[in-house]
Amino acid sequence: MEALSLYELNQLVRRSLSECFPDDVWIRAELSDVRENTTGHCYVEFVEKDSRGNNLIAKARGTIWANIFRLLKPYFEEETGQCFTAGIKVLVNVSVEFHELYGYSLTVKDIDPSYTLGDMARRRREILKQLEKEGVLTLNKELQMPLLPQRVAVISSATAAGYGDFCNQLSHNPYGFVFYPQLFPAVMQGERVEESITDALNRIYEEYDFWDVVVIIRGGGATSDLSGFDSYLLAANCAQFPLPIITGIGHERDDTVIDSVAHTRVKTPTAAAEYLINRIQTTAARLESLQETIETTVAACLRNEKHRIELLSEKLPSLFIVRKLREEHRLSSLEQQVSQACRTRLSEEQHRLQLLSKEIEHASPEKLLKRGYSMTLKNGKAVTDVSLLQTGDELETVLAKGRVKSIVTQKEIK
Repeated sequence: MEALSLYELNQLVRRSLSECFPDDVWIRAELSDVRENTTGHCYVEFVEKDSRGNNLIAKARGTIWANIFRLLKPYFEEETGQCFTAGIKVLVNVSVEFHELYGYSLTVKDIDPSYTLGDMARRRREILKQLEKEGVLTLNKELQMPLLPQRVAVISSATAAGYGDFCNQLSHNPYGFVFYPQLFPAVMQGERVEESITDALNRIYEEYDFWDVVVIIRGGGATSDLSGFDSYLLAANCAQFPLPIITGIGHERDDTVIDSVAHTRVKTPTAAAEYLINRIQTTAARLESLQETIETTVAACLRNEKHRIELLSEKLPSLFIVRKLREEHRLSSLEQQVSQACRTRLSEEQHRLQLLSKEIEHASPEKLLKRGYSMTLKNGKAVTDVSLLQTGDELETVLAKGRVKSIVTQKEIK
């Protein structure tokens, strides 16, 4: 068999590939390298990994010519909100090429953003499922939004147009409410989004007592490169943050992961400012309503009390007369009772005195003497005991009429 030169072999390979793949084909792959040169051409490397071991199982070079790339890139980024960069999965329409000198390559003709969107949505679902499994998915949503969110910690780029719109909306609100926003600068696009916003959250956490709410806004830039907001680490930080978080990232079609875990998601920085203004306006309206209710209730109570006092004033004279008559009757009755009691007591005491007088009269010595009794005296004292007398003692006997003196000649003790 005649030997082939390398060039001849490569020609055969080229013709074989051309016959096997006469038309363009759609392939699924991951971009592992994306390089754009000064001429506008883009050179990529497609790879496929083992789903279980994550090891490379296929690799191919790809080229997107400048005339295609300048249309394909903005279309893809506008549709997906994702930069055309390494690490994303794509569905592309390619022609299979083989060059005798440069070898096998794929020339990209078209791209289907819906496939990448599906992969991004899958990754978002996985992150949200993991946060739910850890029990932190809804923690920030469960926080109570302050009734007066005036102290606002803002995470944004200092040069972003959205930050200026946000501050301008707050300071020129039609109600004259006063807000105190402070910027915590962060990178809002590119590879440092996760690290930068997480660092800003940490700085706010160190003084979270000074703030009512955190607002993460991004506006004025390209709608591409939102992948940084689909980070598990950033989402976990937002979900567990002790202050309510409002996001206004500016991507209207899809929610990023931090949109899903934040307390409130709005479309734009201006909408975030409007939310805060409306929150305070709602509170102010409620306070005004409560004030009106209190004023109405107090006025009604005062009218009722005034009417009650007027009724009492009308009844008071007649009540006083009735009470006076009752008291006069009671006093008259008491006077009669006291007078009767005095008369009864006086009569009883007079009767008792009469009885005592009679008893005293019956017990007097004169009465006894008149009844035949006598009283013996010795030296002027009554003698009641014979043993106290001696023979020869001189005694005096008092009779009802007169006195008799005698000498003791004999005594007898019984």
